[in-house]
Parts: sequence; structure tokens; C-alpha cells
Amino acid sequence: MATAAGVVMASPLGSVMAQENKNNTPKKMKVLLINGSARQNGNTNLALQEAARQLEKNGIDTELLQIGKQAMHGCIACNHCGNTNRCVFDDDLCNRAIDLMAQCDGLIVGSPTYYGQPNGTVLSLIQRMSYAASNVMQNKPAAAVAVCRRGGASAVYQTMLMPFEMQNMPIVTSQYWNIVYGRTEGEAKLDAEGLQTMRTMADNMAFLLQRIHADGTPQYPKREPHQATSFIK
Repeated sequence: MATAAGVVMASPLGSVMAQENKNNTPKKMKVLLINGSARQNGNTNLALQEAARQLEKNGIDTELLQIGKQAMHGCIACNHCGNTNRCVFDDDLCNRAIDLMAQCDGLIVGSPTYYGQPNGTVLSLIQRMSYAASNVMQNKPAAAVAVCRRGGASAVYQTMLMPFEMQNMPIVTSQYWNIVYGRTEGEAKLDAEGLQTMRTMADNMAFLLQRIHADGTPQYPKREPHQATSFIK
């Protein structure tokens, strides 16, 4: 699994841009995993790594983007991205994440539980990606993963799913809500059911991607033109 962050560069993107290579072999599918924890090697990373290994067993490549301790801007509603599909802030990971998402076929976002909410940095990242670059997220299967010591994870899980549902992204489920338990670093290894949930989620992601790409070109539903209704006259 390749890793991308502010100081660790991901593998070149050009090698995965074409649907076919010179041998006429279909492009290998790839899933972007975003670790929204400040602890780069904590339990959120452990959960995502479990999912990544299972995806790769299913023939799906993975790319891990670590937020770590990097600062993340919140959206300032400037609408700069409306014409560019790029966030106006180019000094954090948002535009890097957009570039990676453009070359990936699915998305998994993990976050620890902070006061019953996702980490603010990953929430800002997903909001800005969704607003600036909906075009590279539309229709791609997505999953959220919440990690907690004891409680609040279901609220984190639900919150992270909300933007995906507004992008027509099929939600990848598992045998249970995608939650892993652990407090100290590495403690999530003791959550056998949680890790199995990650593997099942990865199997479901692979299954869905393989069906979407079965003919070599992604097959998505035809959409009606969007109708926006405002309730304040």
C-alpha cells in the first residue's frame, strides 16, 4: 500500500490514469484511504491497514493519505472552487486529496471519536473535497470508519457518511457498523470483531467495485437533472 502525506509522497499518478495499458490490460482499481487521526500509527491507522490488506487480497490497490498533525483549513464559502474544482487554500492536503481521489475508484475515511464527533481536521477535509470536487467523487463507493474508546462512534460514523450520500456515492457497509474499539496505540488489535468488520467492509467494497467495472468502463445509473427546492420564499 502506498502512503501519501505532506512529507511522504505518493506513487506517481500517471501510471494509473489510462483505462488500458499498451498490453490492453484493464486498469487495476484503487481505493483511497484517508486517516483522519493525528496519531499516524494509532488505532485508526490499524483499522484502515486491516481494510487495505483485505482489499489487496481482492486485487484492489490502495493509497493511504495521512492527515497526522497537519493543520487543515475550514471552508470559507468563497466559491473559488466553483470554476476550478480546486480549493482556494493550496497549503494543506485538500487539493492533494482531490488529485488522489481523481485517480481512485473508491474511498474509505477513518476518524477517531472526539466528543462524539469526527476529528475536526478530517471533517473539514471531506467538506472541502465534496464542495470543490464533487465531480471526482460522484458514484464512487465510499465507507466511513469510526474508532473510539467506549462511546460516541455511531455519531461519528453517521456524520462522515452524510457528505457521501450527497455525492451519489454507494455506501459500503459490513456485518456491523464500521466501528473499531481501542484507546491506547495498538489496543484495537484486541477487537477481533472490529477487525473482522474491517475485512468484511473491504470484501464488500471489492465486490461492488468489481461489479461496477465488470465491462472495463464504470457503469453508473443515469441521473435525472438535479432539482433544488428552497423552503424560504
